[in-house]
Amino acid sequence: MYIAAIAIPPGLSGLLNEGPPVEPRPAATVVLARGRDPWDVLLMRRPGGAEFAPGAYVFPGGSVHREDHSFRDEARAAAVRELFEEVGVLLARRGGRFARDRDCGRLRELLAQGVTFAAALGSLGLEPAFDRLAYFARWVTPKPLRRRFDTRFFLCRLPAGQTIHPQPGEVEEWLWLSPSAALSDSRVTLVHATRMNLAALAEEPDVGRLIRKVRRRRPPTLIEPRLVQADGGWKVLMPGETVPNP
Repeated sequence: MYIAAIAIPPGLSGLLNEGPPVEPRPAATVVLARGRDPWDVLLMRRPGGAEFAPGAYVFPGGSVHREDHSFRDEARAAAVRELFEEVGVLLARRGGRFARDRDCGRLRELLAQGVTFAAALGSLGLEPAFDRLAYFARWVTPKPLRRRFDTRFFLCRLPAGQTIHPQPGEVEEWLWLSPSAALSDSRVTLVHATRMNLAALAEEPDVGRLIRKVRRRRPPTLIEPRLVQADGGWKVLMPGETVPNP
């Protein structure tokens, strides 16, 4: 399928690297879904002064931290931690019972006291629910950029009994939109990877069926877009694409 080249969002063009390519940092992001058919995804807007994608709507996520290495799956550990830190949603359970808003509040209190995420979960008798994360995509930031990430994208449902609790300073605004609505809303600025993943997800109207399909597939192939200069400025191209003729 042909996908037209997309211009770099405002602010990203100022992050070009003049030296050798920077080693991408491992990262994870979560597409949080609610509803069934139709279904919505959670998008959060980065503050205008953010180092990466300022003012853009993105999925919750971030880099893998040292504390994530204490878990058997550091990418999923980062996904669980970042999802909680940025929007207050906790993918964890105590025995067979999934965490609720009360557990989330107690966890926030411990983190505010300086307790690490892993230690705070342990003190509350909670374990990360890695099985709730369906791994569906892996993207690497183009080589010419100063900040590069090797990001794994996970899909999961919003747990019952939990509400969004955005992190001040990290989240300027958040909203629920269907993938197709997010793609068509001119007020929603999207970075390239977010847009392309929304386009892929929008093809399936039933999120339950989509998650089952993702779980049956082989691990996703790494996607590394390219940045090229063309008429009108820098363009993002998918692997195998060429700049369209004017």
